[in-house]
Order: sequence, then C-alpha cells, then structure tokens
Amino acid sequence: MSSSKKAKSRGIVAWPEGERPRERLLRQGAQALTDAELVAILLRVGVKDTSAVEMARLILKKFGSLRAVAGAPLSALQEVKGLKGAKAAQLAAAMEVGRRISLPDARDRISLKNTNAAAKYLQSRLQGLPEEHFRALFLNRRGTLLEDALLAVGSVDQARPQIRLIVARALQANASMVIMAHNHPSGAADASESDRFFTEDLYAALKPIGLKLLDHIVIGESSVFSFADSGMMDEITLAGTTD
Repeated sequence: MSSSKKAKSRGIVAWPEGERPRERLLRQGAQALTDAELVAILLRVGVKDTSAVEMARLILKKFGSLRAVAGAPLSALQEVKGLKGAKAAQLAAAMEVGRRISLPDARDRISLKNTNAAAKYLQSRLQGLPEEHFRALFLNRRGTLLEDALLAVGSVDQARPQIRLIVARALQANASMVIMAHNHPSGAADASESDRFFTEDLYAALKPIGLKLLDHIVIGESSVFSFADSGMMDEITLAGTTD
C-alpha cells in the first residue's frame, strides 16, 4: 500500500497498536474499554470511511445506551448505516448472551412464593423491552417454577395470548398455579381496562379445571403493578365466586 493510501486510511488498523481496542482488551482487560470500544470489537470491522469504533459511537448515539441497544429489535439495528447481515447478527447475538447471563440459572429450582419474588424474577425478563411481551409462569403447589413461557409478542393490546393456549400449557406443565405477566413499553406500570378483562377471562377459564390464577403482574420501566397486591385479584375472585 502506498504512503498516500495509508494516510487516507481511517480504519482501526491504521491506529497505533497500543490504542487499538482489541489489543487494549488483551493487555488491560475488557473493563478498561469504553462502551464504544466494546461494541467495536463485536463489529470487528467498519465500513468505507468509517472505522468500527466510529460505527459503534453512531450506534450508541442513535439508541442512547448499551441497555437500549440490547433491547432494540433487529430491524432497528439494521437501520444504522453499514450495520447489516453478519454485523447486525453478531451484535444482536452478543447482546442477547449478555441478557441471558443476567437471568437465573435454569438449573436452579426457582421458588416464587410471593409477589416480590415474582416481580423481581419478571423484571429481569421484561423490563426495558421495546415491544409488549406476555409471559406465563406455571407453578406447582409449593410455588416452585415448573415453566416460564413466552406466549406472545407485539404492540400494545395486540400481544394478548389466547386463553386456550395458556390453559393447554398449564395442563401440559402439570401446574397447580399460574402467574401472568407482561410489560408496558411506554414505561408506565398500570393496569388498563383491557388488562383487567383479560385477567377476568383467564381466571374464569382456569377455575373450573382446578388451576389457581395467583397474579397478573405489569412491568414498567422502573415500577411494577400487581393485581394481587392492589386488591384487583381479590375483586375478580369474589366476582367469580358469586357468578
């Protein structure tokens, strides 16, 4: 390569070796790198006239933080210039690995005997997601988690799973109790009228077959709403008893 071409190079390969993110990581450890440098290592290379670090900075500027990047759908990542195909897949996979590492180990028996325990468990799965996710936790009589099922993903009020699907999954798991949960991407943790109707319908479907609906938990950005703690679950149960 001619000296003129070297002068025009903006890639990381043109940087002094001691300043390159990968070499710094190997020498000083991952904790020494900035967010942009860590993302740059995941990207591996940049695009024409833009280094991997510069691309990483653009990504972080667009989404605002690493956490926001981790929660962004693949389609949003691919809107960044040059972030297509393998690069987008590598970044999405790395973010998902990090998210899963933060979850409780599947080998551990998880006991959810109260709303606080259930809410803490669910926040790690639902908080900060860009779309509405509906999950069902199926428990035995002792409150031990038998299965955690993601049943629906979509926009607000369009992510409601079918009641019959929840009933079928509960029977398949041989569950005695069910906790429903979903997130509000808007950030507000409150129960809408639609949430209440859904909870009433699910309670009515589970009761005749001997399954107990313990709670419906709504996860917001920094708060949680519980049908059980608010008293709404008691109201639904009482109404079902008098029908």
